[in-house]
Amino acid sequence: MGGCREAQALPTVGGVNPSTNVSNSIRALRFAHGEMTQSALGATIGVSRQTIMAIEQGRYSPSLEMAFQIAKAFALPLDAVFRYNDPEL
Repeated sequence: MGGCREAQALPTVGGVNPSTNVSNSIRALRFAHGEMTQSALGATIGVSRQTIMAIEQGRYSPSLEMAFQIAKAFALPLDAVFRYNDPEL
């Protein structure tokens, strides 16, 4: 694997990311898995603590590969960690 492992920055408006309808349960899952730190999760998948924090807060959107790696770290399927919130439903 090569290339940059950090997540892509997304603009926010009032703390809400208007360019994505994806949410996640990473924070809750970290605490359900022995109060795993952001640093520990980041080390597991090869990114910084700051990247994990930004993904949790919706300020960054992980690549598809990174999303799968996060789900794998919790031994869960992707849709148990990330959700697409369809505004038309």
